[in-house]
Amino acid sequence: MFAIASYSTLTVCLIFAGCALVIGLLGTKMAGYADTIADRTRFGEALIGSVLLGAGTSIAGIVTSTSTAASGAADLSVSNAMGGIAAQTMFLALADIFYRKVNLEHAAASPVNLGQATTLIILVTLPIMAWAAPPTTILGIHPLTPALVGVYVLGLRGAHRTHQRPMWLPRQTDATRDEAADNPTDLRSLWLIAGLFATLVVVIGFTGWLVGEAGIELSRRFGVSQGVVGALGTAIVTSLPELVTTIAAVRRGALQLAIGGIIGGNMFDALFLASSDIAYREGSIYNATSDRTVFWMALVVVMTAVLLAGLLRRERQGPGGIGWESVLMLGLWTGGAGLQIMLG
Repeated sequence: MFAIASYSTLTVCLIFAGCALVIGLLGTKMAGYADTIADRTRFGEALIGSVLLGAGTSIAGIVTSTSTAASGAADLSVSNAMGGIAAQTMFLALADIFYRKVNLEHAAASPVNLGQATTLIILVTLPIMAWAAPPTTILGIHPLTPALVGVYVLGLRGAHRTHQRPMWLPRQTDATRDEAADNPTDLRSLWLIAGLFATLVVVIGFTGWLVGEAGIELSRRFGVSQGVVGALGTAIVTSLPELVTTIAAVRRGALQLAIGGIIGGNMFDALFLASSDIAYREGSIYNATSDRTVFWMALVVVMTAVLLAGLLRRERQGPGGIGWESVLMLGLWTGGAGLQIMLG
């Protein structure tokens, strides 16, 4: 039985840092495999990014949130999920900096991503409503938990229908990138590529469990609140695949894959709350979270709304070559993180 509490503080910190390195390195490979699968299957970068890349890169986070919830660390579990969504949304602003040609949201216009962003706002707002409502459980599970899964499935179904028969299309400009012009460069068997992708998911999932265990232990030893450790510690580490895959996708020119991977990953991350509520056996996890964790939920809603506005406005060029929405997302995340650190 692995007992992380028996190790020295230095060893626990090294485990935490080592997991971050492994997650970051493997994330680069995942972007390449997902881009190839999108090109070969013709499902589209936005949809493949949302479902395959988004869920695949989120596996470390869901393992972390679920395992910590099972250990009774409700605040760490929920703040890991919400902090991860906030950090990953901020990663799009960093990716916009790497894409120097034009504002990323302008070049990667996609009705699928707009629909997914709208679904994400619903998925994050519902837990805030559950937190404010009287505690309610059926067999130890809050009624919102199955509802979250239902909203997620309906969101994916809507995204698939939008990809097949979009009711409107973004105006094409000389800076709009058309993914239909892509040709696959990896000629290996599609089954082999899918198998390699699945293997990376398993490895990243195991490292996510280690990150959760190390996060709980570091929170206890240093006396830092679970909310801070979750939102700014485990959340960022388990979100490294999203950062790496997003920048890798942008550098490959797979812009819709980059945005779809983040938004789809954030949708999947919202389901962390559902799995955590099932794993948490002391009542409803929504009512066991602190005000500071709910602050991260509200911050996620605002950041996603800013991203959605950027995708709709499609500004060509903003300050420093990036869009105004990227500047706002960086500012919102930095301000939120700074506030949490000051509160301790």
